[in-house]
Amino acid sequence: MFQIFSKKKFLVDYLENFVDIHNHILPGIDDGAKTTTESIDLIKGFSEFGVTNFVATPHIMNNYYPNTPETIHAAFIKLQEALLKEGLTSTSVRAAAEHMIDDNFEHILNQDAIMPLEKEYLLIEMSYLQPPLNFSESVIKTANKGFYPVLAHPERYGFLHSKMHKYGDYKDHGILFQLNILSLGNYYGKSISKVAMKLLDEGFIDFLGSDVHNQRQLKALKELTVSEKTVKALLPIINDTIATFY
Repeated sequence: MFQIFSKKKFLVDYLENFVDIHNHILPGIDDGAKTTTESIDLIKGFSEFGVTNFVATPHIMNNYYPNTPETIHAAFIKLQEALLKEGLTSTSVRAAAEHMIDDNFEHILNQDAIMPLEKEYLLIEMSYLQPPLNFSESVIKTANKGFYPVLAHPERYGFLHSKMHKYGDYKDHGILFQLNILSLGNYYGKSISKVAMKLLDEGFIDFLGSDVHNQRQLKALKELTVSEKTVKALLPIINDTIATFY
């Protein structure tokens, strides 16, 4: 995949041994893989560029995907059985979740029914349309529970694009940022790509994740090219993601 005569680089050429901390590869419990066959096909696709370590993060979203540790664990067991059947013994999958900050979030947090990425890191998200009224309070309670809140794809919240100072406010309050790899191209649109690059330039990004749901997104990831400058900015973040979650 190397491009010898171009300033653009295929990003996947720099992802060998990467730990993907945001994806929807668990079968049948959200808008990601629907079956174990789809899960396995995605995992095999990632292995083509050296990614075999995953933290699976299905949605926990009260009104749409009301998952629990029990439903997530059941899907995780199905996937583990399929991996063994396929002989994919070098693949590592751990189960976590992407937690929507909604009217049920503080309840499951208080009940210890959350699914952290690893130890003290908790992946959270919010609506793309508007911030939840309880966002600040939820972040404080997350920290009080001993977790670092990791905000998934901050570049995709359109209501923040005209209030860029809010990103600095979030960082000042201890929120970590996980950038979606596909946001570095135009997969989600030019405005999101522009904000993604600005957040990267500002040094606001802590971790990367694929947020892959399906083969179409995986194909786009494989075809994503970025500049040499962007590669240099991403390499420390790639390494930090591996070091933190390996």
